[in-house]
Amino acid sequence: MKRSESRILTTHVGSLPRPQDLAGMLLGGAQTGTPEQQAAFRARTASAVGEAVRKQVDAGVDVVSDGEQGKIGFVNYVKDRLNGFGGQATPFMAADMLDFQSQASGGAATAAATMQRENPSAPPPNFTPACNGPISYRDHEAYKQDVANFKAALQGVKVEDAFICSITPGNVAQVLANQYYPSREAYLRALADALKEEYQAIVDAGFLLQLDACDLAMDRHINFQKNTVAEFRDVIEGNVAMINYATQGIPADKIRLHLCWGNYQGPHHKDVEIKDILDIVLKTRCGAVTFEAANPRHQHEWRAWQDVTIPPDLILIPGVIDTNSPYIEHPEVVAERIENFASVVGPERVIASTDCGFGTFVYLTVNERLAYAKLRTLAEGAQIASKRLFK
Repeated sequence: MKRSESRILTTHVGSLPRPQDLAGMLLGGAQTGTPEQQAAFRARTASAVGEAVRKQVDAGVDVVSDGEQGKIGFVNYVKDRLNGFGGQATPFMAADMLDFQSQASGGAATAAATMQRENPSAPPPNFTPACNGPISYRDHEAYKQDVANFKAALQGVKVEDAFICSITPGNVAQVLANQYYPSREAYLRALADALKEEYQAIVDAGFLLQLDACDLAMDRHINFQKNTVAEFRDVIEGNVAMINYATQGIPADKIRLHLCWGNYQGPHHKDVEIKDILDIVLKTRCGAVTFEAANPRHQHEWRAWQDVTIPPDLILIPGVIDTNSPYIEHPEVVAERIENFASVVGPERVIASTDCGFGTFVYLTVNERLAYAKLRTLAEGAQIASKRLFK
């Protein structure tokens, strides 16, 4: 994993807006449809990855991804790749949304608290199906195609590094309910045994592996909103242990861990504070941690990193761009945020990023023009910070 040795490198969290026609294919189930639909889907995904890579480079992104163009969502893509997900979908509830929607709608909190923005294309009924059978990896060609598409897109393109995202067992358990395994631990173990094949394939292909572990923060106000912080800490201790189990044999410096409180427009006043979980997060075997640090709820938390023992080789990849706000940050604001973290671990161990993805779900995206405009200002801010930090 490259460091910012002579200037602040830039990256993002992984997902990018998908072209409208590809989004329609994903929502229509083309990825698992007829042979003709699948062939058209594969071809369009390949071209969309090429487009996404070129746009990232043009925006000044140094460490690029495939944009997760072929995935219906950063977590629920597993329903199309793994056996065992045919159960009834369950509402995805957030404590912060419940608080304010219940006041506004006179008690219609259950429907209002789902974190879905208005979209003319409604997601399919099994968008977030539950686990109702034994889990195993079914569609091995899917991650092989991810790798092939990305390799092809990078031909003749100059980048500093490249990564592919994959989901963690705990994050799957957060979104796709368990209706089959006798315990949460058994469910996590089955997920880990299946997903580690995908993890290894990404690294074997020469890419960095980004593990999306939003559960380590976000699940506090989703499935564990009625638990104490101490009880939640016990839960994520187990989640981290399962990540480390699933990545055995993969060098830590090939792994980026993504920490998140949920990429949705909401009050977020129920978010667990990073100071209450950071020591556990740092037990994860990884070479870098990406995390939210730009939005109004978490921008101040850069100081929390001063109060923990950070592994000497760990790279910090703070979000210095808010992925939910329509504001395009001023480059000076971006530079200031970068410099805050450089004061903690030194500029060589800071890579500037976004809070989360711009297209975490296929129907939940930031406008494409706005997303890339924000990435351009990310690069501009990194240039300003570099001039100050590398003299």
